[in-house]
Amino acid sequence: MGIMKPILILIIIALLLVGGYFLFWDNRVPGDMGEDLNPPLETEFVILESPREGQTVSSPLRVTGQARGNWFFEASFPLILTNWDGLIIGQGIAMTSANWMTTDFVPFEGTINFQSPYKEGDPDFFKRGTLILQKDNPSGLPEFDDAVEITIEFEG
Repeated sequence: MGIMKPILILIIIALLLVGGYFLFWDNRVPGDMGEDLNPPLETEFVILESPREGQTVSSPLRVTGQARGNWFFEASFPLILTNWDGLIIGQGIAMTSANWMTTDFVPFEGTINFQSPYKEGDPDFFKRGTLILQKDNPSGLPEFDDAVEITIEFEG
């Protein structure tokens, strides 16, 4: 009976450790429970819902999200699309129909028409581009400039 007591204690401890592992350890693979592996870009002033970082896009590019009211001027702000080299290949205007004269988030949408700089057979880096959401700054003063950028890929 003397040796049985320590063995019984070791078995109980092992069962508790195994049970605790399965009870408390989150062993799910990302995406198992419908998790968004590429969530919307969120900054202090802009929530970009579409497109997402690294997403493959084609023309016309629909841009949607929310921005704080002070990001707008007269209910709009500029959208700029560049190729891998920074050359502007498309521009558009994000607009809201909501009350933009607030510091709260306001929904917006806009469209950019462009010609894809990537063609089948081009080097892969030709696929890369940047979407720029530019704060509207009618004053022209640099201290009021701001922008949010994401990398996208062009469809071939």
